Amino acid sequence: MPNLGERPFYKYYPAEVSPIIDIPPISVAEMFRRTADKHPDDKVAVFLDATMTYGQLERHVDGLATALESLGLKKGDVVALLLPNSFQYPICFYGCLALGLTVTAINPTYKSLEIKHQLNDSGAKAIIALDGVFAEADKVLADTGIKHVIGTNIVDFVGLSPIKKFLGKLLKKIPTGKMPDGSLKLTDLCATQPSPPAVEIDPAQDVAVLQYTGGTTGTPKGAMLTHQNLVANALQCDAWLWKGGYGYGIVGVLPFFHSYAMTTCLNTSVAIGGFMILFPKPPDKMAELYAAIERWGQGTKLIFPGVAILFNKINQDPEVNKFDLGALEMAISGAGPLPQEIQLKFEKITGAKLVEGYGLTEASPVTHANPLFGRRVIGTIGLPFPNTDCKIMDMDTGDTELGLGPDNVGELCVKGPQVMKGYLNRPEETAACLRDGWLYTGDIAYMDEDGYTHIMDRAKDMIKYKGWAVFPAEIEDYMHNHPAVSEVAIVGLPHPEFGEIIKAHVVLKPDHQGRIDEEGLQKWCRENLTHYKVPQVIAFREELPKTMVGKVLRRMLKQEDLAKGV
Repeated sequence: MPNLGERPFYKYYPAEVSPIIDIPPISVAEMFRRTADKHPDDKVAVFLDATMTYGQLERHVDGLATALESLGLKKGDVVALLLPNSFQYPICFYGCLALGLTVTAINPTYKSLEIKHQLNDSGAKAIIALDGVFAEADKVLADTGIKHVIGTNIVDFVGLSPIKKFLGKLLKKIPTGKMPDGSLKLTDLCATQPSPPAVEIDPAQDVAVLQYTGGTTGTPKGAMLTHQNLVANALQCDAWLWKGGYGYGIVGVLPFFHSYAMTTCLNTSVAIGGFMILFPKPPDKMAELYAAIERWGQGTKLIFPGVAILFNKINQDPEVNKFDLGALEMAISGAGPLPQEIQLKFEKITGAKLVEGYGLTEASPVTHANPLFGRRVIGTIGLPFPNTDCKIMDMDTGDTELGLGPDNVGELCVKGPQVMKGYLNRPEETAACLRDGWLYTGDIAYMDEDGYTHIMDRAKDMIKYKGWAVFPAEIEDYMHNHPAVSEVAIVGLPHPEFGEIIKAHVVLKPDHQGRIDEEGLQKWCRENLTHYKVPQVIAFREELPKTMVGKVLRRMLKQEDLAKGV
């Protein structure tokens, strides 16, 4: 850790937050166990108007861990979770980690090609899936190393009687789907008489989560997040949210398959002995969100991790004034810039403090945030978290640390216990972004005289669509699977509502020219890519601009589009 006098960001560090906090060398499972044993009768989660206590969750976790061992799964094996936010998620997440397994979470909206890649790249041996979203995975299961398929329905664990479940599914009020023959039921596994084995875990070395992230090199790669990484980031969040603490609730609208929600809601809730208000997806009718905040916030305070587009949706909703949102104490915006207008209006409507933070998958993910109850600088990502160092390095070599101020723009680099172990089976890419313990983020920034970091540009070529991080190389990689596509280049273009939209420049193979149009190619993309990766605009070209060595000049394409206004 740096000498505290050498870094400018300690100048305005909140007095209530220690720059260095104690991070015990424990596993994520042990972190959960300590809270569950201390507060067995307190609620850990709310879902579909039902509650689950820490004691109940621990019973399910131990039953599942026992059952998974009986299936032959052992420490280090990878289990994929294809689940929305629900009671099942913490059950499966902590149940796997209790056995020393590694979790890889898959976006439930993924299409078959995306699922196949993640299952094969991670080497997953089992998958636990919601029956209603399993169809895409089922298409490719035979082409993966999956040995065990475990299914669950959305209303499992919420206390409905068998007859109500039957009628609900019959009347199509409860979403359901077909699981393959021979699949196991999660409810049966959790009902196993608990006798979980004692598993020795090295928090600093053993991988708890393989978190997949895109990049400039094609299909997603797995960031190896250790138990220490996840415990550290949860405790760092706890320290920063110093007005929070035991019993607070956290609004779980963001999906747990993303590292942002996994840490700021799931693991932070457990770290503070709080509870989560779970939504399987952001509500179509925002009144459902407001009603849950009003009901479950009674007698306590709530923390709301979100994204700018969600906070803006609340700001623009006339229904919001019909509800009492006084329980909201704090809100954090991540996954992209937080415009001042959105920030201030949200605070006026709710009375909650809203600040912008920053993180990336490779850092579990949070590294920075503005102080919630201290000096915040709007338009910046704030100050580094406790135990986190930060510097700006020159863009040419990455070897020279730059000074302070807007004239010293370079690459943002961070170092701390939340930084990943590396990328799975990607030694060259790991070496490129991890140097002497420093994570080179790829984001362009400068640090002002007071230690607040200003992000000037995002990682090269990355697109932010509705708060989602979209990587051009990943979409290009998948679109090349279309028989008509010869070449493709993806660029992001500014959009007043969505942040950016995705445009695909496509060169068709000679024998397919005139035989497919934009609508047909978009239809294929919708069938093979999750919704936020589908290009909104497709333009056909005879050729793509390239360098002398054949590299596509995305920047030139973007400049042409901006000049044309398309």
